[in-house]
Amino acid sequence: MNPDLIIHAGWIVPVNPAGTVLEAHSIVIGGGRILAVLPTAEARTLEGVTEELELPGHALIPGLINAHTHAAMSLLRGLADDLPLMEWLNGHIWPAEQKWVSEEFVHDGTLLAMAEMLRGGVTCFNDMYFFPDCTARAAVMAGMRATIGLIVLDFPTVWAADADEYLSRGLEIHDQFRNDALIRTAFAPHAPYSVSDGPLERIRMLADELEIPVHMHVHETADEVRAAVTATGKRPLRRLAEMELLSSSLMAVHMTQLDAEDKALLYASGASVIHCPESNLKLASGFCPVAELAENGVNVAIGTDGAASNNDLDMIGEMRTAALLAKGVSGDAASVPAADALRMATLNGAAALGIEDETGSLEKGKSADIAAVHLGDVEGSPLYHVLSQLVYATGRDKVTDVWIRGRQVLRNRRLTTLDQEAILQRARAWQDRISGRG
Repeated sequence: MNPDLIIHAGWIVPVNPAGTVLEAHSIVIGGGRILAVLPTAEARTLEGVTEELELPGHALIPGLINAHTHAAMSLLRGLADDLPLMEWLNGHIWPAEQKWVSEEFVHDGTLLAMAEMLRGGVTCFNDMYFFPDCTARAAVMAGMRATIGLIVLDFPTVWAADADEYLSRGLEIHDQFRNDALIRTAFAPHAPYSVSDGPLERIRMLADELEIPVHMHVHETADEVRAAVTATGKRPLRRLAEMELLSSSLMAVHMTQLDAEDKALLYASGASVIHCPESNLKLASGFCPVAELAENGVNVAIGTDGAASNNDLDMIGEMRTAALLAKGVSGDAASVPAADALRMATLNGAAALGIEDETGSLEKGKSADIAAVHLGDVEGSPLYHVLSQLVYATGRDKVTDVWIRGRQVLRNRRLTTLDQEAILQRARAWQDRISGRG
């Protein structure tokens, strides 16, 4: 054992085994990986350690995984609020995107999003947006783990003219980053209503061939489902099932409109559901029956959605909302307890992305993707149950330090791989341009 770093913490919450909290333990890191999780007294006897860090009053948790984002849309935060989904999209967001989205927009917006996420303990995000190559390059610059969505639509945008071009450009990006340790790819057809059968059939074949997931908005609103039935005679999930897209490779985002047949199809499929509680609440899209899905074996992960509809990328807040909303929807206060909410935001997200052997829990051999959360302030006292405190009483401002593959990307609340002031200056410049002041 040749450790580069040992972090001595008040508590370690490994997530696996479920519900475990280790008091007065330390994480031993070497070569970007977790070499051991030990009692602190034992860890202090190790020799040849390059660095030791004392974090009393802190809990170490796996880096949070934001399983559904449109990172660059952070530049549209607060542009249009308090509107139903299709009015919000058609009247405000899509026109703004048509006017402003470019490589520069995606680069600057992704940097802003990553700065926000890293400061909130997020070490990995699953993205879906235009110019995914720019998103990937920005993630590499930040040293952040990301799954880059290879977006597909039927209609032309600034990124591609038709489905064939979306797919061909997406495959180029997959090849470009296939050997990067932190970057994965997923096909990202926008939604069943915006991608026709031909492209979806190609996506299924390519996803099987390349062994990468499919990331898609599904059953987001009642209007979407009604329109699909009117147009095709089928609910979207049934259509996806018949095309063999409803499988363990699918990450189905939102899923607020599920009837008994939908649930039966889902339970048999092995697909993951990405729950975006705050975005769904804000757009009045409906309620995902998270507790019922989990009880029936569905892997449920958590995403924030984009900052234009949330309006933040706060996964600690999202965990709390997911836990509270599940209780209200199910009528059972025991639904989605704190330990389950944390698992949804970590290991379940990794499982959805197919990287659960690499990250999502603090276990020997896994990547050292770690967030340190201070629990010793006024807002965290008294402290009876660490897991409950993390989910129900902690804010993202209590995240002090973050590591990805053993590299410290946040130190005492300061970003180490990104220039925070430069990012803010660019964001303000975009604000001036989009609002007509620039």
